[in-house]
Amino acid sequence: MEPRIQYAKTSDGVSIAYASIGEGPPLVVMPALWEQFSLTWEMEEWRDFLARLGRGRRLVQYDRRGFGLSERDVDEFSVEHAVTDLEAVFQALQLRSAALFASTLAGPAAISYAVEYPRNVSHLILFGTFSRGSDVRSQTESDALATLSRTDWHAASQLFADTSTRDEYAEAGLAFARHWRESATGEAAARLLALEPDVRALLPKVKAPALILHRRGDAAIPMSAGQAIAAGIPNAQFIPLEGEVHAYMLGRTEPILAAIDEFLNAEVPSQRVVESAQPSSDVLTILFTDMEGSTTLADRLGDDAAQDVRRAHNEIVRAALSANAGTEIKHTGDGIMASFATASSALDSAIAIQRGVAAHKQANPESPLAVYVGLNAGEPIAEGDPEGRIDLFGTSVNLAARICDHAEAGQILAANVVRELAAGKQFLFSDLGETELRGFEDPIKLWELRWEEQD
Repeated sequence: MEPRIQYAKTSDGVSIAYASIGEGPPLVVMPALWEQFSLTWEMEEWRDFLARLGRGRRLVQYDRRGFGLSERDVDEFSVEHAVTDLEAVFQALQLRSAALFASTLAGPAAISYAVEYPRNVSHLILFGTFSRGSDVRSQTESDALATLSRTDWHAASQLFADTSTRDEYAEAGLAFARHWRESATGEAAARLLALEPDVRALLPKVKAPALILHRRGDAAIPMSAGQAIAAGIPNAQFIPLEGEVHAYMLGRTEPILAAIDEFLNAEVPSQRVVESAQPSSDVLTILFTDMEGSTTLADRLGDDAAQDVRRAHNEIVRAALSANAGTEIKHTGDGIMASFATASSALDSAIAIQRGVAAHKQANPESPLAVYVGLNAGEPIAEGDPEGRIDLFGTSVNLAARICDHAEAGQILAANVVRELAAGKQFLFSDLGETELRGFEDPIKLWELRWEEQD
């Protein structure tokens, strides 16, 4: 079965080609180098590996920006941009949680994504990759390979293919080289090679169960690079494999696939039944955040600076949730949705968010970060998936989102029910009267939480 190609738009406006095949728990295969995922199904060894890997799963593939069928006219290929590409695919497919499979150059981005979007990553599988570029080759070597790619992409592509496949798989090496020349330009490959990623500081922050696989004699990336990842991620499992060939779909593949099957199945009971669309028995307070001007951040600031702003937002919100017993339900692109068992804890978290933003602005006067917060309470519909992740739906959730949309930068707006549930807790509110909100027939009474005046 060949993949049906679709497109997702990143937060900075780049079109990313992706496809989803099969049914079951999702497994996202990140682009290892500069391949085009639709062509991987034309190569026998790659097709067989993917078919076996995707058995009983929803297999997701995509092309990184600048390569394959994704938008080619781009200049930046940083780890942050790779994270943005992956998040666009998650958003387009509405994936609540998925396992990631990353090899070669995709490792640093997979690690970064798992830290920035912890609820999105159920499992992290890393094969033949690294956390620091200098663990693979020196800057001088990288520059030389980049120069060769620019001046003679045909020779460079064959060199990379030979390194990945070794003499034992010479025919596959020729096919790889042809594939890469069709999927990339030498200039784009050179820009990617020139990167010197270093995500070692993120390794201790990875929350997802992690499996690191590496062949002992890997000719492209030394096994010590994989061991360094395993040593840095808490409770990571490391499995050394026999062989020299770097490409995961060549050589002895069954040990790789068996290890992945065992790793994924160990976390999910095979007979688990998920109750879908059942009302929650508890009243929950729902909180939404959103960033002011989020859709134009990249245009105004550039990709790297825009990503820094998003990261600051995520860190501030998640710290507030952690301090006030909040549960992050999902990342909404440029905001976060969370739930709380009590209205007072939700309001405390909202105050902590706005104070955190104010502190960030004081420390970084040039930062454009400004946040809206909206809250509502009710009995939402809870829906779970096989990994045990819960999402919330229903009128109470929709109203919280609309209240957030109505807020202005720096405001915390709450429905009347939230104020009533927090009565006697010494929160200060201003009455904003009744307001018409999109999607609701009757006007909604709103209150503004005066967070700057709280003790």
